[in-house]
Amino acid sequence: MPTVRKIHLTNADGRDATVQFTTSKPEKPPSKGLPGQDVQFRRYLATTESGLHEALQAREGQDYAQALIQGDPEVDLELVGRGLGETHVVQLSARGEVLYAAPEVVEIILGPDGTERERRAPVDTPSNVNDELPLRWTGRLLSKSQAVRKFVFHRSLQLRHTDGLSYDYLFNMAQVLDEADSLVLLGAGPKGRDPLILAVNGRPSRGFLEGRVDGQRYKLLLHLSDMELKIPTEAGP
Repeated sequence: MPTVRKIHLTNADGRDATVQFTTSKPEKPPSKGLPGQDVQFRRYLATTESGLHEALQAREGQDYAQALIQGDPEVDLELVGRGLGETHVVQLSARGEVLYAAPEVVEIILGPDGTERERRAPVDTPSNVNDELPLRWTGRLLSKSQAVRKFVFHRSLQLRHTDGLSYDYLFNMAQVLDEADSLVLLGAGPKGRDPLILAVNGRPSRGFLEGRVDGQRYKLLLHLSDMELKIPTEAGP
C-alpha cells in the first residue's frame, strides 16, 4: 500500500486544514515477452579485476591491442560468463580500494560561473508541507493547456479526506479548480513564495493543485515541478 502522509494547506478563502496525501498507484505496465511467457532478466560476469584496463596495461604493456586479438588475456575462463545472484554495493576510493566506513560527505557551493565558492558540512533542509505555517493558495491560476506546455512535472500526489469536514473542504477546492479548468500554485513560507519540500533534504519543487469533480466524487492532485520550459533566446552577434 502507498504511504499516507499529512499536508497542511489553505484554500481560496484562507482557511487552513491538515489532510492526507499519498502517491497515486501507477497502472500495471505492459508485460514483456511472448503471450503467456514472462521475461526473466539474468546477469553474468563480464570480467574480473585482472581483465580491467589498469591490470592489462601493467601486464601486457601500454599498447595491448594485439595481445587481446591473439590470446584474450582479459578473459578468465573459470569465472567470466558465470551467472550472478544477489550482489552487494561497495564503495571504492579513488585508488580503487574498498572503503569499510562511509566517507565524509562535503557540500561544495558553486557560483553562477561554476567556480567553487565554499566547502562545508551538509546542512539538512527540513520538510515544509506539514509545518505550523500552511502551504498558501496563492490565487495564481494557470490553465491546464498552459501548464503542460510550460512545466515538467516529475511527481503527482493525491490529497485525501479523513472525515466529512475534510471531504467538504477538499471537494470545494476541487470544484473551484474544475470549474476554472485551471491549476493553482501552492507556495510555502510566510508569504507563499518558497518551494515545497516533501521530506528532509527533499527536492524543492513548485506545487500546482488540480481539481476534478464528477457528481459527488472528486479528485485533488498536487503536481510537482522543478523545471520550467522556456523558448530559447536568439544568440547575440
